[in-house]
Amino acid sequence: MTTPSFDPPALNALSPLDGRYRAEVEPLAAHFSEAALWRYRVRVEVEYLLFLSRSPRITFVAPLDGQQSGALRNLYRQFSMNDAAAIYQWDRKVNHDVKAVEYWLRERLSGMGLSDYQEAIHWALTSEDVNNLSYALMVQEARDLVLLPALGEVLSLLRDLQLDLADAPLLARTHGQPATPTTMGKEIAVFAARLNRALGQLTTTSLTGKLNGATGTFAAHQVAAPDVDWIRFSSAFVKFLGLEPTLLTTQIEPHDSLAELGDALRRTNTILVDLAQDIWRYISDGLFGQSSVAGEVGSSTMPHKVNPIDFENAEGNLLLANALLEFFGRKLPISRLQRDLSDSTVLRNLGVAFGHSLFGYRRLLRGLRKLAFNAEQARSELIAHPEVLTEAIQTILRREHFPEPYEAMKQLARGKQITLADLHAFINQLDVRPEVRDELLALRPETYYGLAPELARRRD
Repeated sequence: MTTPSFDPPALNALSPLDGRYRAEVEPLAAHFSEAALWRYRVRVEVEYLLFLSRSPRITFVAPLDGQQSGALRNLYRQFSMNDAAAIYQWDRKVNHDVKAVEYWLRERLSGMGLSDYQEAIHWALTSEDVNNLSYALMVQEARDLVLLPALGEVLSLLRDLQLDLADAPLLARTHGQPATPTTMGKEIAVFAARLNRALGQLTTTSLTGKLNGATGTFAAHQVAAPDVDWIRFSSAFVKFLGLEPTLLTTQIEPHDSLAELGDALRRTNTILVDLAQDIWRYISDGLFGQSSVAGEVGSSTMPHKVNPIDFENAEGNLLLANALLEFFGRKLPISRLQRDLSDSTVLRNLGVAFGHSLFGYRRLLRGLRKLAFNAEQARSELIAHPEVLTEAIQTILRREHFPEPYEAMKQLARGKQITLADLHAFINQLDVRPEVRDELLALRPETYYGLAPELARRRD
C-alpha cells in the first residue's frame, strides 16, 4: 500500500486553511499572505515613484528611462521569498511593516545605481496611503483571479444540470409538504439565475483608494511642492492602479467599498448555502444519488453510507466566511476621529473569509459533479401524491364556473391520504360537460408541471 504524501507543517497549522484545506485554497496565498502584502506595498511604492518621476512639475525627482522603469517594476513583478525574508528582517528591526518596505527599497535602489531616488521613496506619504491601495489591489485581484473563476465554474455546472434535468419531473414541497410538481432542472435553474445576478453585483463592485497624506489634506505634498495639482495627481495615480479615487478621507480610506464588496460576496455565499441545503435534502430523500470514491469511508460504523459531506463542508465554510464578512462590514467603516489602528489587525483577516469562501466553492463543485438524478424515485413520489392535482382540478372547475370547487377539493383532500382512484371517483360525479370531465380525468401528477421545462431552459 502506498503511503499518501503529506506536508508535516500542515499537521501543526493553527488554521485549517493553512493545514487540512491548504491545497484547495493555495491560489489565495499569492494575494493574502504576508509576503503577498509586502509585494503589493512594493508595487504601490514603486509605481508612486514612477508617477513622481513623470510629473513635469516635480523637478526634484528626475525622469526615469524605460530600462530604469522596467528594473524598478521587476522589484515587485519578480518578488521572491528571499525579498520577503529581507523585508521581514527590516520589520523585526524597526517594528513597522510599511517602513520596512521603504528601507528595503532604499537598499535595492542603491544596488541598482539609483541612489539619487532614495528620498523619493515614500515621499510625503503616510503608511495608510500605501496600505489602503495595497489591500484594495489585493482584494480586487483575489476576487477577479481566484473567486470569480471558481464561482463561474459553479454557475457553469448549474447551467449544465438545469438543461440536463429540464424535463425531469419532481414533487415540489412547500412547508415540507407535497406541492405542485416542478422539474429538477427548473429548481436548479432558480439557483443558477440567482447566482448569475449575484455575480453581476460582485463583479461590478468598485474598490476605492486614496493617496492624500497624514490626515487627508495633502499638507506635506502641498507645502513641499505647491505648484503641483495634487488632487489631480492623486486621482490619476489611483485610477492608474485600477481603483476608484476617494479624495475626502481622514488619515484612512474609509473602507466603505471593502464593506460593499464583502456584502456582495456574503449575498453570493448565502445563495450557495441555500443550494447546498436543498441538495442535501434531495440526497436525503433519494432523489439524487452520489457516486462513491474508491477507498473513501462514509461512516466509521455503517459501511453502506455515502455521506453528503461535500455539501455539508460547503455549507459550514460558507457560513463561516459570511460571519467574517458581516463583521468586516460592521467594523471596517468605523475609525475614531482621524485614525485608529483597530482596522489594521482586522484587515489581515480578509484572506480568511476569502479562503473559507473558496473552499466552500471547491466542495460544492466536487459534490455537484458526483450527483446522479434518480428519476424512478422522483416518479414514485409523484405517483404517491395525487392530491397535488387538487389545485389543477379546482382551477379548471373555476374556469367552468362550477360552484365553490376549492371548498369541495378541500373537503375531499385536506389532511388526508387520497388515491388517484379517489380523485377519479370525485370527478365522475361532477355535473360538468363530458369534455371537461375527460380533461380532468387525464390529469397526472407526473405531467402536471406547467412550464417548468421551458423555464429550466432559460438563462436569466
